[in-house]
Amino acid sequence: MKRDSLALMYDPAQLRTFLAVAQTLSFTRAARRLGVRQSTVSQHVRRLEEAAGRQLFTRDTHRVDLTVDGEAMLGFARTILAAHERAAAFFTGTRLRGRLRFGVSEDFVLTRLPEILESFRRDHPEVELELTVELSGTLQQRLAAGRLDLVLAKRRTGDTHGELVWQDALAWIGAPQLRVDPDRPVPLIVFPPPGITRARALEVLEEHGRSWRIACTSSSLSGLVAAAHAGLGVMVHSRGLIPPGLVPVPARAGLPEPGGVDFVLSHGRRRDGAHEAADALATAILAGGDRLIRGVGPLAPVNGLDGARSHA
Repeated sequence: MKRDSLALMYDPAQLRTFLAVAQTLSFTRAARRLGVRQSTVSQHVRRLEEAAGRQLFTRDTHRVDLTVDGEAMLGFARTILAAHERAAAFFTGTRLRGRLRFGVSEDFVLTRLPEILESFRRDHPEVELELTVELSGTLQQRLAAGRLDLVLAKRRTGDTHGELVWQDALAWIGAPQLRVDPDRPVPLIVFPPPGITRARALEVLEEHGRSWRIACTSSSLSGLVAAAHAGLGVMVHSRGLIPPGLVPVPARAGLPEPGGVDFVLSHGRRRDGAHEAADALATAILAGGDRLIRGVGPLAPVNGLDGARSHA
C-alpha cells in the first residue's frame, strides 16, 4: 500500500468521523454530533474507504450499516485514536488532575463500560473518578443541581439536551417462555419514577387502550432482570442493550410499539479541575461508544477506580 494511502487511513479526523457514523448509523446525526456539514462526513468516509481499499458501510436512502470490514475498522480506529491522544498528552506535557463526578444510568450495568473507564483511568491516573449509577431522570436532576460533572444517560426521542451518543429502538422484552395474554392486563416490570422507560411503557399502553398492572418495581436493573427471568412480566428496554437470557416479546402478543430512545452525554457546571477531565472522558466514551451496544457483558469492578461509588 502506498505511503499516502497509509497516511489517509490513519488520519484522526477521518477516524473520528467514521466512529461517529458507526455509532449513530446516520451521516446526518454524525454531522450534527461533530459540528460539520454532512458533505464533510461523506467525504471523510469516502477517503477512508479509498485508503483502506474496502467498503466500510452499506447505505441506501433508508439506513446505514457497517460491513464486515467496517466492524474490523472499529477496533483499529479506537486503538489509533487512543494512541494519538496519549502521544498528544505526553508531548504537550498536560496531566489531567482533579475530582470528576460521573453519573451513568442503570442501562449500562450490563455493558462493557468498565473497559472504557479502566482505559481512561490508565491514561489519567491523577483524576479521582467518582461513579454514580442511577436512573436517567435522577442523574439529570443531580447534574442540574451541580452535584455531577458528566452524565451518560437516556433522553426521550425529540428532546434536545445533551450530546447524542447513539439512538436506539425500544422493545418489549421478557423471558423466552413468557406468554402475554391479550385479554388480561399486561404485567409490567418497571423502574420507579422518574424512569423514562417506565413512563414510555405506561403512555403507549394507555394510548392504545391496553390495560396493565405493575408486577415488579425496582431501581436496580439487576432486580428488573431477575424478575423478568422469573417470568413475572415484560419490560421496555433498549433493543441494543437486551440483557442475556431475555428476548423481545413476539408480535403476536399485540403490544404496541414503544418507540425509540436517545443515549446522550450531558455536561454539568464547569468546575475548576473537573471540566478538562469531563471533556476527556466524554471523548473516550464517544470514541468507544459502539462497545456499549456491540458487546454486552456484566459490569464488573474497574481496576484502579479509587473511591468510586454506586447509588442504585
